[in-house]
Amino acid sequence: MNTFTDFISAIDDPKHRARVEEVLTWVSETFPQLKTRIAWNQPMFTDHGTFIVGFSISKKHMAFTPEEAGISHFEDDLKAAKIDHTKGIVRMPWNQPFNYELLKQMIEFNIQDKAKIDKFWRPVKRT
Repeated sequence: MNTFTDFISAIDDPKHRARVEEVLTWVSETFPQLKTRIAWNQPMFTDHGTFIVGFSISKKHMAFTPEEAGISHFEDDLKAAKIDHTKGIVRMPWNQPFNYELLKQMIEFNIQDKAKIDKFWRPVKRT
């Protein structure tokens, strides 16, 4: 978690700061094999050098992205849970409970799906 200290301490709102710290700690403890890093001014978790999940914040929400493949794989679950998302980002409003179970499933999917990928991002599929 030391990797994220500066990011977390720069969050002005104490409730937002506490939520971010809680979520990042949860990921670190739930998936201790993942490596932490800051890239593009965002806390990220990687596995064997490949991106697994990244986080960002805004005034209205904390967001995470497990890449488009991770979101599209869970599209029905996101809709059923009425979680705001695009093809590239999942938004968790500050005033609602954080959906740890869905995040866990998305991280597990990425770890398994990217097990043999040796690049940071998934290869782009050309049609």
